[in-house]
Amino acid sequence: MSSSPSDIDVASACGRLGFAFSGVCDAVPSARSEQFQAWLRAGKHGSMEYLARNTELRTNPQLLLEGARSAIIVADLYAARGTSGGPESAPPAAGKIARYARGRDYHTVLKKRLHTLADELRSVHPDAGFRTFVDTAPVHERELAQLAGLGWIGKHTLLIHPKLGSYFLLGGILTTLRIPRSEPIVADHCGTCTRCIDACPTDAISPYSVDASRCISYLTIENRAPIDPRFHESIGEWLYGCDICQEVCPHNSPRPSDAEVGRINADYAPRRDSLPLADVLGWNSDDRLAAFAGTAMTRATLAMMKRNAVLVAANAIRNGCPEPHRSELLLRLAELSSDSTESPELTELASFVLKRLRAE
Repeated sequence: MSSSPSDIDVASACGRLGFAFSGVCDAVPSARSEQFQAWLRAGKHGSMEYLARNTELRTNPQLLLEGARSAIIVADLYAARGTSGGPESAPPAAGKIARYARGRDYHTVLKKRLHTLADELRSVHPDAGFRTFVDTAPVHERELAQLAGLGWIGKHTLLIHPKLGSYFLLGGILTTLRIPRSEPIVADHCGTCTRCIDACPTDAISPYSVDASRCISYLTIENRAPIDPRFHESIGEWLYGCDICQEVCPHNSPRPSDAEVGRINADYAPRRDSLPLADVLGWNSDDRLAAFAGTAMTRATLAMMKRNAVLVAANAIRNGCPEPHRSELLLRLAELSSDSTESPELTELASFVLKRLRAE
């Protein structure tokens, strides 16, 4: 006689596979579908048209896996609360990389172990259905994680664990098994705090909502088009992604009294915290592939990285980048502005920022 779902200690299995924490919730339709539709209608998804497709699937996991009853949600820590995870500012003439992208590609790291977990469950329940997901299937992972008791969705819309903060990545498994739910939903502890809202350089955050079209992470990673000049200086040192709203969050500050620190997966050990801007400005396709191999940064094309590097280089010059870095960046920008082998968009951007620098 096969075991029942209650006989399987999902939390122990997840811990054995190296996940920092996990939980289980019912695979129920989203309670935020109206909010999501309003967000889409307002155009706050920017050019991410894939978010506007399959909205019924995205808001109802039972449509993604027929007969789905439960969702197992897991999390991997990529940085510990109370640690910077890298330099507070990039070295001279370098652009910063968001913490989650500094190590191995989380899609690969998470999904491999999720498949292992699904296989283990399938061996005990061969008639059950399973569907793994890591940021690629139309699933609202954060809402399911909240239902599974892993934390609350903060004002910056990221999930916050009450002890471990928000430097973690989510994945999960939908299953037709009926698995007992985890602990009750964690109460919202954001209170009256508005640090993430106040610190966002592009004013992308309002309470419990983010206008992705203004977010630095969107602008530098998802957006393929030219970046609006009103955001050029606000991007600051961020070459790929942004961590500002997490850096200022009190729930990511050190708490020496907490016994639970959390286990950071070694796969996310930073390969680099930043990239030299002069190098990126001179990259070819092979250079990009070599630098991004095995990381999540392959999301950004060569053209996007050079575009980002032009803006961050201009900001570095504007903010007093020391010699000889300043002269090198100015030379690189001048070369790009007249390089007939580059795209017109890039040469025009280099010319534009040089004119602004001269005017200033």
